[in-house]
Amino acid sequence: MKHRHYQNSLTLIVAASLLTLSPQVMAKDLRVAYAGSMGAVMDRYLGPTFAKAHNVQYQGEGQGAYALAHLIAAHKLRTDVFVSITPGPIEVLIKAGLVRAAYPVASTAMCIAYSSDSPYAKDFKEAAEGKVPWYKILQKPGVVFGRTDPKTDPQGQNIVFTFMLAEKYYHEPDLANKVLGPVENPQQIFTEASLLSRLKSGQMAAASGYLSAVKSQHLPYITLPDQINLSNPAMVKDWYSKVHFTLNVDGKPKTVHTQPLVFYAAVPVDAPDPKLGMAFIQFMTSPQGQAMFKETGYNPPKGAILK
Repeated sequence: MKHRHYQNSLTLIVAASLLTLSPQVMAKDLRVAYAGSMGAVMDRYLGPTFAKAHNVQYQGEGQGAYALAHLIAAHKLRTDVFVSITPGPIEVLIKAGLVRAAYPVASTAMCIAYSSDSPYAKDFKEAAEGKVPWYKILQKPGVVFGRTDPKTDPQGQNIVFTFMLAEKYYHEPDLANKVLGPVENPQQIFTEASLLSRLKSGQMAAASGYLSAVKSQHLPYITLPDQINLSNPAMVKDWYSKVHFTLNVDGKPKTVHTQPLVFYAAVPVDAPDPKLGMAFIQFMTSPQGQAMFKETGYNPPKGAILK
């Protein structure tokens, strides 16, 4: 009886001590909000590897980068790290006083992804090999093209810019309208997190994509020249900046401009664990982190720190 009483007492003491352990002793959570196209590299590689090395729990959330930035700015989302594609979403948080610096961690380029199960797969393969113009295939009757919302996601804006630049580069007037229809076309728009999954399942023939995300999901794709893929910062001033368009945001017109396809990481000032967040950014820019980016189709970071 005494032995059983001792065991019961010991169990209660251990349970009580676990409840009073400091947060430093118990496993922490690393919260990362990232541009939706980064799901594979974040959730399969960077997040779990960092979590294991630092004895923390990784929690990732991918959405359109502008949507995430506005949630953070409205204090509806608290995260240790925010990773954006293009400077735009970061600038939202800098303006709100919630980010002091953002660090380039990777870069990418626009491309056209296509479904290998589509009736048009052979046509797209020929376009990928340079045998036929890719934009001609997209204009074929019955070809369903998917993209993301330009109001909430930089990729949604970038594919419009790609087509506007393609009009100039290929001398194809009205190409953007012929393929995309209106800028805000609900028949083509899907969430960034679901777009390539829908393409994989055959719900569309082709879709916009970042080369990094398309490669990481092992989808066939058509590469685009630097003149229209928004990957070359040297072309921003004299070429990419020639195009812009207007969105209707909250009932007001907003003109949007091209920005380089660089991924930036920042620790918001209200991050639950800013030290852990900064450690994750340092990991992303380390040789090990950069190797993971490269393995999943990303290019090295470009440009300076945003402040």
